[in-house]
Amino acid sequence: MNELPARMIDPSSKTEDRFDLTMRPQRLADVIGQERVKKNLRILIDAALQRNDPLEHVLFYGPPGLGKTTLAHVIANEMKVNIKVTSGPAIERPGDLAAILTNLHAGDVFFIDEIHRLGRAVEEILYPAMEDYALDFVVGKGPSARSIRLKLPRFTVIGATTRLALVTAPLRARFGAVYRLDYYDVESMAAIVARAAGLLGVTIDEGGISEIAQRGRGTPRVALRLLRRVRDYASVRANGVITRPIACEALDLLEVDSLGLDDIDRRVLRTIIEKYNGGPVGVGTIAASLSEESDTIMDVVEPYLLQLGMIERTPQGRVVTRIAYEHLGCSFPNGSPNQPTLF
Repeated sequence: MNELPARMIDPSSKTEDRFDLTMRPQRLADVIGQERVKKNLRILIDAALQRNDPLEHVLFYGPPGLGKTTLAHVIANEMKVNIKVTSGPAIERPGDLAAILTNLHAGDVFFIDEIHRLGRAVEEILYPAMEDYALDFVVGKGPSARSIRLKLPRFTVIGATTRLALVTAPLRARFGAVYRLDYYDVESMAAIVARAAGLLGVTIDEGGISEIAQRGRGTPRVALRLLRRVRDYASVRANGVITRPIACEALDLLEVDSLGLDDIDRRVLRTIIEKYNGGPVGVGTIAASLSEESDTIMDVVEPYLLQLGMIERTPQGRVVTRIAYEHLGCSFPNGSPNQPTLF
């Protein structure tokens, strides 16, 4: 029998992996940053608890690593219900989704990561499940075929996506609350690093915290990854104590610069500058020049460079700004840019 593409997690269970247990906040009050989203979620959760109703369907979108999955688990904890976790690509057939939905209990949270990658046939099953809490089946074929509706307990779908534009309009319309997660400021990043260091038992001073926070790209997932790598470096080279100089040495070894740009970020910028005179140039051309996928450029590299103001999206293609030239130590050209390269 095939295993279902989802897993049930009891909020009080101790079977979650070690990383989640030590690093992931369990309550909304423990979540650092995203204040606007937290205030809205607090009202949404408290209102549902007062009415003794399941939470409305929620959709989170934004760049990867900002806490969409964490917030889904926090919501389940706050609502004191179970959470079932899956992803869009894992649900290949309508029958897979139907099997998951029929195993939900009243009030459960059903979290779908990368929800924009659900197949059309699967979405058609999800629509009545979200709206009417029912599954519609067609039994038989030809003139003898008949439709059967199976009632489901009232549950909550939480979707997460990095590409909101790829979520179909009918599916997006069925979410009662849609929230964008933004990059974190340096103060929030420092608080996240300090909390994680305490939970991991890492000895780190304010300078080390600040350095990792500065280079964390405004993304908790990246900052926590860097903290673990700096911890490894410090345990080998500095008796396990992380100071600013030690953090700088470790991060320089990882080729993460003062703004958090890594090798692929700098390669993208230098490719546009050196091969295409700063742009405009199409993302497909950039990806081909670097032997990377276009989706990697658009989903992983571009969002942070746009946030820093180092590139601009124009109708003709991507253009590198003066800020990027100065950061890379290149002289900013005078005169008009190249003719656009669209492919």
